[in-house]
Amino acid sequence: MNQNVGVTDKRVRTALGAVFGALSLSVLAGAVPLPSIAALVFGIAATAMLATAATGTCGLYSLIGVDTCSVSPGDSK
Repeated sequence: MNQNVGVTDKRVRTALGAVFGALSLSVLAGAVPLPSIAALVFGIAATAMLATAATGTCGLYSLIGVDTCSVSPGDSK
């Protein structure tokens, strides 16, 4: 699968992943008064954001034809 996530997009995803991860841990610790299912939802969102940032590939972007990566497909990445 070709990379379709650009540098700025990776930075935003990494930041969101960190925020969602911190929220997940806060809910588990009881510091944030939300139902415990919220920890699971935030944890899944954090994992998805960090995984797509690390790999540079987003499945949803592939489905809808979005490409924020500035490298053209024939060049090395």
